[in-house]
Amino acid sequence: MIADREHGDDRSETPGGLPSSPTIGRMTLVAPTLIAPIRTRWWQRLSRRGIAVGVAAAVAYVLAVGIPTTLIPNPIFGREIPPTWWAWPSLLLTAALVGLLTATYIAPTKVASPLPGAEEPTPKKGVIGAALTYFAVGCPVCNKIVLLALGWNGALTWFQPFQPVLQVAAIALLAWAIWQRFRNLDGCLARAAA
Repeated sequence: MIADREHGDDRSETPGGLPSSPTIGRMTLVAPTLIAPIRTRWWQRLSRRGIAVGVAAAVAYVLAVGIPTTLIPNPIFGREIPPTWWAWPSLLLTAALVGLLTATYIAPTKVASPLPGAEEPTPKKGVIGAALTYFAVGCPVCNKIVLLALGWNGALTWFQPFQPVLQVAAIALLAWAIWQRFRNLDGCLARAAA
């Protein structure tokens, strides 16, 4: 316990070494936080099983997007317009984010339930981000939805220049979903440790 004798209040330390709320006798001057900070690296919050599942999800995602978009050459699908220079780096970055997001859903051994009233994460952001990458790295004129909506010229004139914006949005959504998952995982781990 750290005593501040000048002001007459006592401050105890939390398990992380940070001071808790100041108290006078038994009265707390500031409401204590419900979640103690966890001092671990992000990869230490994941279980080994979660990491293995995340790697498998990343590989499956590369295959699931790379084969139909013909980034991975195959006899089933064809591509009329060659891939852009950024298609492979985007696909690999998105696959890594999809794998990391998937790994957060495989819970470590000691986890408490989320706090009451906390925003319950949904996989919507991750699913939308993963789907946007499919449209971003795909052939603009091979996509039937785009062809029906815009036609051949519209796909080349409007959709092809818009594909990098879709990829940036995909990465942003996946990063946001991962941040939400780790924030909620921190709260669950802190409550489990208490």
